[in-house]
Amino acid sequence: MLTGGPLDVLTGDYLAELTMLILGRDRLKDRDLGYAKTFLRQLEENLGLAHERGVRIVTNAGGLNPAGLAAAIRELTARTGVPVAVAHVEGDDLTPYASARGDALTANAYLGGAGIAACLRAGADVVVTGRVTDAALVSGPAAWWFDWAPDDFDRLAGAVVAGHVLECGTQATGGNYAFFTRHDVRRPGFPLAEVCEDGSSVITKHPGTGGVVTPGTVTAQLLYETHGARYPGPDVTARLDTVRLEPAGPDRVRISGVVGEPPPDTLKVGVTRVGGWRNEVVFVLTGLDIEEKAALVRAQLADALREVDAVDWTLSRTDHADAPTQETASALLRLVVRDPSPDRVGRSLTSAAIELALASYPGFHVTAPPGPAQPYGVFTADCVPAAEVPHTAVLPDGTRVRVPAAPVSAVPRTPPQTPAPDSPEPLPEPPSESPSDPPSDPSEPAPEALAAKVTRAPLGRVAGARSGDKGGDANIGVWVESDDAWEWLRRTLTTGLLRELLPETAALPVTRHVLPHLRALNFTVTGILGDGVASAHRFDPQGKALGEWLRARHLDIPDHLLSAPEGTGS
Repeated sequence: MLTGGPLDVLTGDYLAELTMLILGRDRLKDRDLGYAKTFLRQLEENLGLAHERGVRIVTNAGGLNPAGLAAAIRELTARTGVPVAVAHVEGDDLTPYASARGDALTANAYLGGAGIAACLRAGADVVVTGRVTDAALVSGPAAWWFDWAPDDFDRLAGAVVAGHVLECGTQATGGNYAFFTRHDVRRPGFPLAEVCEDGSSVITKHPGTGGVVTPGTVTAQLLYETHGARYPGPDVTARLDTVRLEPAGPDRVRISGVVGEPPPDTLKVGVTRVGGWRNEVVFVLTGLDIEEKAALVRAQLADALREVDAVDWTLSRTDHADAPTQETASALLRLVVRDPSPDRVGRSLTSAAIELALASYPGFHVTAPPGPAQPYGVFTADCVPAAEVPHTAVLPDGTRVRVPAAPVSAVPRTPPQTPAPDSPEPLPEPPSESPSDPPSDPSEPAPEALAAKVTRAPLGRVAGARSGDKGGDANIGVWVESDDAWEWLRRTLTTGLLRELLPETAALPVTRHVLPHLRALNFTVTGILGDGVASAHRFDPQGKALGEWLRARHLDIPDHLLSAPEGTGS
């Protein structure tokens, strides 16, 4: 990014939910740790180049100890002779207060970009933060650059949307993209945002880098890990149902029209705890009678598992009939156990499983030797009044500046309903479908849709998807590329149909949100990830492939959509 083309601010996002748990365990071993050590190594290689080119660096790599990382960077500048001013943002760490009420390992409020802007206004070349929202790494520098006021909500919302597109790097340039076979995405370049004074932006990448930037790749990232039409943050609430995308040249997509509303008067707090101890065994079942072999193992281990707090068995039918290789003739039976006590799920339990080797199903073997129990984490989200969080900018000269909470209002703004030229007719913002109501769609199928000739085919023939995690919940964003496909998708893919297509969601609350300008639906599946990624509750603990599972499911699709040229409308 430093050598590929012009750049004003280089950002780095290091803090996933799982990362906070890992840093918390680091801090238990050494109170001086708690930050992303990889960032310091990367900075040592690139600080001189960034200074030479006048590029400021903003990162949340401070994790649980932004002051410690800032001090380490100052030591680095002294040792290398690169004269840069370092500032940091703190106040997000609420662990002492949370620990007083329970067993929290970490508890951090999600701060906005105002502290970052204050540090940059004071002349900082490098700004280190703890837990801020991912988008704040972009909205903070934008607010500094254009000197936006705290209530410039439309401008701030536009920058937040740009920040959300950039936050997962190459996911905006073809990485993890549903239609990846259309482009060469073997080595995608990193995205960048050209942010304008009015809050609009152009998403692009440096010339000559790999991957691609299209309305589709940007849409996919806009849908990633968001829950509804309103995207609340500490600085502003961005209305995702107002976002408009349009091509602006090769590998250039313009984002405009974003409406901002005041933020909520509370801040999200991410809390991690050590949830207990876990272990697992994966049995390989080969050839015939797979179901019977799995039943035998479960029966043989029933007594050993009787006192264990949580036991999950999963049979993955990866086997094929008349398979040409042993591996493709085999299925996997996965046993996962969790318990507050390491003794009940320790080596004695996994050893008991291995000791069945001479007395169980024919062809008995497992994928790994018996192992000890491992601690697992639990992530939960809480909220606190924003005014009570001591958001503080520590400037390069050591001055501490308290950052006030953003202005809030109880009256949301109504987004403009005038469509842009050549864009789909906007629909009224629908109420979210209540998880407790019978699944239904507010619109009846159009007569022409009922009369259309259909073919049974995978949803992914006409729709893209992107999914991800928010604690124990998952979101699944689904989008299409033409107006005809959108009319069909919004009428067809109800919460009820989603539950049918993904039976693992059948007993869970599912909420649907409509984003007409993006030709997209966004579903929130509450509780499907249990206690979050650190607990490894599912085979796919972060829900990253839920969208691809949905795209692989078959349903009746109108023939005219299946025969449409690829990319129509994008």
